[in-house]
Amino acid sequence: MKYKRVLLKLSGEAFLGTRKYGIDPQFLKDIAEEISVIKKKDIQLAIVIGGGNIFRGLSASINGMNRVTADYMGMLATIMNALALQDALESVGVATRVQTAFEIREVAEPFILRRALRHLEKNRVVIFAAGTGNPYFTTDTTAVLRATEIGAEIILKATKVDGVYDKDPEKFSDAVMFKDISYMEVLQRDLKVMDSTAITLSKDNNIPLLVFNLGVKNNISRVLLGDDIGTKIH
Repeated sequence: MKYKRVLLKLSGEAFLGTRKYGIDPQFLKDIAEEISVIKKKDIQLAIVIGGGNIFRGLSASINGMNRVTADYMGMLATIMNALALQDALESVGVATRVQTAFEIREVAEPFILRRALRHLEKNRVVIFAAGTGNPYFTTDTTAVLRATEIGAEIILKATKVDGVYDKDPEKFSDAVMFKDISYMEVLQRDLKVMDSTAITLSKDNNIPLLVFNLGVKNNISRVLLGDDIGTKIH
């Protein structure tokens, strides 16, 4: 394996699978089975999850809801996704812990860095939920923050497309995919990979990002083996 400790960023939309709302059980089954294979190869894996399949705070605030209230509701949605993924992982024998950015002790641990590191060292998957615990920050920023804190070697951002393109490949047939691109170029071109806060934080802490297609079976394993897929931002 090319990496020892990685952070995987899953969007809430990935949990939709073939559905228009909520959580697709088939997606949970597929991702849990793939992660179970990875864990047999002695990879320390942490995961950050979005909540857009259930509630998106920014969209709600645009439609008139108080932004702080909307963002907290979005954080709660990420906890629901985290618990669903934890259940799926444990059903295939993968030891998993959910840590949340604000306390909800009945269902998950609060985020404590030393405890998270201990879980990773004990070969448990750690799922970080509830974003940063603060409004106005995305789960992309959370992913970079947590990756920095745990000393991850790379952030794997799973998406619906094969990598980073110069324009939206779902709208433009002539969109060109990058194999490598710098943090600064992503910011200057305003490419919608992650929000600018997340990209800047990655740049400041020199944590590479690898954007790849989650929809292709075994792509997570291929990335960890060093196969030449997706786009690397560094």
